[in-house]
Amino acid sequence: MNEKELAELRRRYRHDKSNITHVRGCFVNEKKEIISEFEQSLGMISEDDADDILALLRKTMSGVVGRNLLPIDFSTAQVMESEEHKLLSVLRATKLSDEDSRRALYEKITGALEYDGSYMILLAYDRYDVPARGADGEEKESESVFSYIHCAISPIKASRAVLSYYFPGNCMRSVTADCSLSSPMLGFLFPAFENGGANIYRAMYYTKDLKNNHPELSDALFSSEIPMPPSEQKATFGAILEEAMAEDCSLRVVRAVHTQMCQLIEAYREEPTEEPLTVTKDDAAEMLRVCGVPEERVTVFEEKYTEELGENAEIHPKTVAETKRLKVKTPEVSITVAPGCGERLETRVIDGVRYLLVRADGDVEVNGVNIQI
Repeated sequence: MNEKELAELRRRYRHDKSNITHVRGCFVNEKKEIISEFEQSLGMISEDDADDILALLRKTMSGVVGRNLLPIDFSTAQVMESEEHKLLSVLRATKLSDEDSRRALYEKITGALEYDGSYMILLAYDRYDVPARGADGEEKESESVFSYIHCAISPIKASRAVLSYYFPGNCMRSVTADCSLSSPMLGFLFPAFENGGANIYRAMYYTKDLKNNHPELSDALFSSEIPMPPSEQKATFGAILEEAMAEDCSLRVVRAVHTQMCQLIEAYREEPTEEPLTVTKDDAAEMLRVCGVPEERVTVFEEKYTEELGENAEIHPKTVAETKRLKVKTPEVSITVAPGCGERLETRVIDGVRYLLVRADGDVEVNGVNIQI
């Protein structure tokens, strides 16, 4: 799924546009015990409450593809005969009405998820009449239907009793403690919505925490590995670059790679495509060639990339590059350079001592005081 397809689904998560009629789920305590199960009809509650529930589900389709939203691919063998794909397919085919299948999903989640607090599992089934579009871009009568299941896992937080003013009684009184649902920390959508229809070979997995995408849950639900968290991916990419370049790992090389990554992000922002923005091993190797890295170093980089990340692994440029700054750090000093100003920073050895030099064209402040150079 790309950003456009996700946005198309997100726009429908309102009571007047969605075909979601019920939300099912269960409450799980801190001991991983299912305390209660429920089924809520959206037609039996206020429109505001229905919109709040749909907004909660919608949040599991937010973020960036490749970072918060991770495509999970099923092999042909899995689609044909695996337990995990069969369970998801039954849930979809029965519109979540099969109690045994729902319970099996709950138990998979509670048995695998490593989380210390209480949480709620929310399930919804939706049926989207996908509009056709003419050559002029105008929507026409629907020609296909996309049906899917949607899951959100939201932490439950207990609020404290507080003192409040009760207007009808013209008095102060205590409001008792209650529980509230937080924004979803995890979720998934099956099957993926691609090219106006269902791709049963793919699911979309959502994680709020980029540092911990809970691979144990993905393994239980899909028997499939998910990309490493962005922070770990960034550290791994940096380690590969550092080890492969060895003495050639200079400020010039790292700055050039960073600049090229930022240029890709900016170009994609100005002219987005249907496919998510990613960088492959070959793309990264070409970046090194552009900045003059010897071919033998590029070969070592490719080998280590395959070894650490995988032959076909793709990374999002935002994972390894920061568009808002270039940061240089020593044990004692940190220097942050604004976008497009990386050339003002250079390294030099003077009388055998290594220096970081910053060209100072304008005013220079120290603790808010302008100094003279």
